[in-house]
Amino acid sequence: MDRDISLRVLVLNERVVAKDIPGLIETVPTFHSLLIRYDPLRVRFEEIQARVDSLAANLKTEAQPGRRWRLPVCYETDFAPDLTDVADRCGLSPSRVIEMHSERAHHVYMVGFLAGCPYLGDLPDALSLPRRSDPRLRVPKGSVAIALTMTIVYPVISPGGWHLIGKTPFEIFDAAWQRPALFKPGDKIEFEAISPARFEELEKAVLHDGHCLEPVSA
Repeated sequence: MDRDISLRVLVLNERVVAKDIPGLIETVPTFHSLLIRYDPLRVRFEEIQARVDSLAANLKTEAQPGRRWRLPVCYETDFAPDLTDVADRCGLSPSRVIEMHSERAHHVYMVGFLAGCPYLGDLPDALSLPRRSDPRLRVPKGSVAIALTMTIVYPVISPGGWHLIGKTPFEIFDAAWQRPALFKPGDKIEFEAISPARFEELEKAVLHDGHCLEPVSA
C-alpha cells in the first residue's frame, strides 16, 4: 500500500474514463494497478494499450480525487467484540483506540473482496495487528474492522478474520441503487463515534425511511 501510487492509479482512471474510448467496458482501480475491461470486437489490444500508455505519462497527484464522508460508528461493547482485545494487544485503552481510529480521514484504496467493501488506509502503526488466528464464520453487516494498517466496513453478513471494533447503522451497498456501492476508490472516510441510543435512532431511520448516507463534500 502506497498513497502516492494509489493517487496515480486514480488519476489514470479519471483520464481513461474521460476519453470515452470505444469498446471500453469498465475500469477497476486497485491498490497499485488499474484493471481495464474492453470489448476486443470493438477495439484491438494494441490500440487500447497505446492510448493508455499515452494517458499514463506525467501523472500528477496534486489533485485529491474523491468525495469526503462522515460515517457514524458505535464503538460500544455490543458492537465492538474485539475492541478490548485490540486495546490490550496494542498497550492502549479502548478509548484511545477509538480516538486514534476516528481522528483521521481514511483513504479508500480500493473496493473489493465483497461487493461494496472498501479497503481503507492508513492506520497508525500503534494499531497495526495481524488478522485474527480464528476467523469468524459470520460477521454482522456494517461491522467496522481493522487488520494490519487497514480498516474495512463489511457491506453484508460474511465470514471474516479482521478485528471488530465498531459498527455503522448505515447501508454501504445495495444492488437496487443506481450506484450499488456507496464508496469508491479515492474517497475519504471519517468515522464519527456515536452512542448506542444514536445508533438505534439511525438504524430505525435506515430501515423504515430508507435514510441514506450523503457525502459531506463532493
